Amino acid sequence: MTAPLITVLITTYNYGQFIEEAIESVLAQEFPQDRVQIVVADDGSTDDTAGRVKKYGSRVEYFHQSNGGQAAALNLGISKSRGEILALLDADDCFLPGKLARVAEAFERNPAVGMVYHRLMEWHVQRDENREWPFVGLSGDFRQTPDYFSSYYAQPASSLCFRRTAISPLLPIPETIRMLGDSFLGSLTPLLWPILAIPEVLALYRIHGRNSYSISDTQIPIENAKSRLQMRQILVNAMKKWLADSGYTKKELPVRAFLNHWRFALETEGYFIRPPGRFRFFWFLVWENHSHRGKQSWKFTTFKYVTALSALVFGGGNWRKVEEWRCRAVARAELLSRRFSRKRPSGTFGSRPVDRVQRER
Repeated sequence: MTAPLITVLITTYNYGQFIEEAIESVLAQEFPQDRVQIVVADDGSTDDTAGRVKKYGSRVEYFHQSNGGQAAALNLGISKSRGEILALLDADDCFLPGKLARVAEAFERNPAVGMVYHRLMEWHVQRDENREWPFVGLSGDFRQTPDYFSSYYAQPASSLCFRRTAISPLLPIPETIRMLGDSFLGSLTPLLWPILAIPEVLALYRIHGRNSYSISDTQIPIENAKSRLQMRQILVNAMKKWLADSGYTKKELPVRAFLNHWRFALETEGYFIRPPGRFRFFWFLVWENHSHRGKQSWKFTTFKYVTALSALVFGGGNWRKVEEWRCRAVARAELLSRRFSRKRPSGTFGSRPVDRVQRER
């Protein structure tokens, strides 16, 4: 059987020092190279990116444009793509061996799936240290289980792979999104198609000091927090506009769950800039736990309600310290819960394999 054609889309801006490692990680894949199209979309680099890429000749298709932001670069690259599958790769990241073969297999075995994503490994270059990126692997048709939206965030670009036909309704990505253009695709796709999470680590996310999302939430400086909130607000506004233009309304439960999730995300980001009051912080934690209750055991839900009381004890002015303590406590409780309970394997929807979930007509 002929392997599907995969387009690996590498977006870059002044990442000449990293681009060759990204390309080499694709060329080293154990996947038929004649079934891989490598596209580099350069968003106006002024360094030596062009020279480093062009030495690969016809093995890499290079396109340059004036600086317009990540969404514009993605639109450029997608317009040049020919693959049935589109795999995103940031120029400062790398694929691990077997990535393309694993992704192709996942799409082949699950023809109803529009997006496949997987775990990442953080690579802290300065410390030469690796650690797993936070990952909640949710698979299935979120339109049938809207509560999944409360726990789902699109992973970074180098984790995201799409069936080309699945993202067609989302294109072009609004170019007001200078950052997080990949999140526009990764966030909205579950409203259109079932998705599949692969539990293996299949890419390295390089931490080098210039990443937009490499700083711990509890340590992020105020100015960084303001910038990040602004980027997310632009993303949310663009997604709301797409929903309205496409005929989606809050009357639909999945849409309502999706919008509530992003309202919660923006409110959380805002607290790192302007801490909430004691009671607002408490009710925020209660509402968060209530929205997640359908996917938690009653014991875990009760534990999280108890930890919410910390807001009343310490007050909203200590938002960062309380949230850091609470997150550690919840993480430990969740780990213990997993050890003593059997969970459904990632890649299943209820008791049915994802490939049996039929797309709504």
